[in-house]
Amino acid sequence: MLTLTGRWCVRRPGTVLTGWLLLIAAALAAVTLLGSATSETVTIPGSDSQAAHDLAARSFPEAPSGSQPVVLHVPPDRPPLGSGPSAEAVRAAARAMALVPHVLDVGLPYGDEGRARMSADGRTAYLTVELDVSARGLTPELTRSLLAAAAPAEAAGIEVTPGGGLAAAADKGSTHRSELVGMAAALVVLALAFRRPAAAVLPLLTGLAGLAVSLSLLGLVGHVVDVPSAGTTIAAMIGLGVGIDYTLFSLTRFRELRGAGVEVGPAALATTTGSGRAVAFAGCAVVAALAGLALGGLPLLYALALAPALAVLTAVAVNLTLLPALLVLLGPWLSAERPPVGAGDRRRTRGWRRIAELVTARPWRPLLAGLALMALLAAPALQLTFGQLDGSHHAPGTMSRTAHDRLAGAFGPGAEAALLVTATLPAPASASDSVSAMGPAGPGLATVTEALRRTPGVAAVAGPAVAPGGLDVRWKVTPTSAAADPATAGLVHRLRAGTLPSVTAGTGWVTHVGGVPAAQADLNQRIADRLPRVAGFVLATAALLLLLAFRAPVVAVKAVLLNLVSVGAAYGVLTAVFPWGWGRALTGLDAAVPVPGYVPLLMFAVLFGLSMDYEVFLLTAVREAHLQGLDDRAAVVQGLTRTAGVITSAALIMVSVFLGYLLSGDPVVKMFGIGLATAVALDATVVRGLLVPTSMVLLGRANWWLPARLGRLLPRIAVEGRQHAQPDVHGT
Repeated sequence: MLTLTGRWCVRRPGTVLTGWLLLIAAALAAVTLLGSATSETVTIPGSDSQAAHDLAARSFPEAPSGSQPVVLHVPPDRPPLGSGPSAEAVRAAARAMALVPHVLDVGLPYGDEGRARMSADGRTAYLTVELDVSARGLTPELTRSLLAAAAPAEAAGIEVTPGGGLAAAADKGSTHRSELVGMAAALVVLALAFRRPAAAVLPLLTGLAGLAVSLSLLGLVGHVVDVPSAGTTIAAMIGLGVGIDYTLFSLTRFRELRGAGVEVGPAALATTTGSGRAVAFAGCAVVAALAGLALGGLPLLYALALAPALAVLTAVAVNLTLLPALLVLLGPWLSAERPPVGAGDRRRTRGWRRIAELVTARPWRPLLAGLALMALLAAPALQLTFGQLDGSHHAPGTMSRTAHDRLAGAFGPGAEAALLVTATLPAPASASDSVSAMGPAGPGLATVTEALRRTPGVAAVAGPAVAPGGLDVRWKVTPTSAAADPATAGLVHRLRAGTLPSVTAGTGWVTHVGGVPAAQADLNQRIADRLPRVAGFVLATAALLLLLAFRAPVVAVKAVLLNLVSVGAAYGVLTAVFPWGWGRALTGLDAAVPVPGYVPLLMFAVLFGLSMDYEVFLLTAVREAHLQGLDDRAAVVQGLTRTAGVITSAALIMVSVFLGYLLSGDPVVKMFGIGLATAVALDATVVRGLLVPTSMVLLGRANWWLPARLGRLLPRIAVEGRQHAQPDVHGT
């Protein structure tokens, strides 16, 4: 298949290039016309919080995106918001905002209904904006329109800051700066590696081509599936990194062939059938690992797996079709200026050979040193617990942070952490139930309300609200703690396990506790419960793929174990930087930040997929040397010498791309940037430079042991394909 595809692309490079340019233009035009949609909506099928949400949505219908706050604040030198001039400015702003497209209603902080939305000192309040769009319709443009309409309030000296989903939409911003930083660093690495301008730029062009298509497709998919904004950024991060790396591997092979005297066309075809096969294998390994997230049973995990998987598959498609066409068109400008190392000039690898010989001379010492370093880095991971984020964890100056600080300072830390308590009664409630101790269905609503108020950790209770028909009831419970505070999760547990069962036992009432903090607690618990299943699938998939590639059970199992070591070290660094707050100034955050449960889970799948690139590249070279008759130590030395330079360059590029996303204001994106960069750096240095070669030397012949019965069952595949004769571009 790869031979046929590669031959067609090599014969018609102009057609292939034109086709890709048209595809990129069409994808960009479609996403420009329809918009790129994201949504922070989280659904947890079968959870208590989802049951509360579904009941409230059914019996108490409201705007599709809920009630979005717009925070108002006046400094001490200005009249309070309740005074005549300020109140008139607020009303004028509300009237203008009501005329903005998609706005259904704007609630004022005045009168009996709005009194709760005004602080005691009258200096902070919030409007409630109801919109006719769902969560994925909350765009930066809509937020800007509402801010522009609030000009009368700002002209009166009132600070206006959108909160909730409007703030999240505005804070998404663009990741172009992060991508430019990553590409600039990658260009430096590529220029040093290839020393030809065209060769240095080509991987960036293919990476950008894949990124343009995959992100456009993902933006369109967001209109159908709830894709979080972090998922889009992670897709860009992974897609750009692997896109550049895949081209780096293939271009290195192409230059080797050109240096050995192979013509441009046959060299491009041989690159596709050889290195292209390895790229396809590595890309499918990433997608297979991400597929394990489906076992989590959460739509959020499906979306977070889909986003990077789409980016990786697009990068593979670029490498197998567009790249061979570009190799033919740019061939004369891509070739090495001198024969490659394998042709006799060994000066460029002398340093790597010296390191390889030093590492393998006394393998126990570097092996133990490497394991000790990884254990030290992984130690903080023993204290890693799943938490949840709120506005206080965003970077200072963002709308989410400003709105959170204003609301928490004026209305208490639980102002944005309201819980939704719902109940379904066996018999309709009457008006007297809200004031009497007992009703026809058991306890009166007033009894339940009082029990909620007496629960430790509750600041206020609003309600009860009774739906038409009298069977469904809801309360709004405001905690004394913030959404991200573990005390709020504790309150959720007390309400579910203590307060509500004790007051409704034996009555036939069905109660649920929902709201954002409850949903986040349920999400983290669901992930913790499913983590062993997902991890087991990813581990088994990685081991199986390596077993198929090298027909060596020991090599496959050892590679999986060493990958676990690098992932553990990355978790340790993640714990130290974010929950512990070490070096947080470097991340642009001013406080410790908890780690949501889906971050380590997604990192686990992504890292096992990405590690296959370097593992396959190194082990293929070692196995080739072994099959040529070299002893175990010599084969390891030769394999490490041949691949160290390319693996180092690829890792530097990937690390640069990942660290560039520290410029993002989203703390989750920063977590992925730090975690993935750490894991890739350790994987390319400590694991591939110390642990893999030393363990292979110590295991000796056992590396390639294969039981006869298993050998008959396993297919024979060549991942790199170098052992085959180079195919001719004309098909002979």
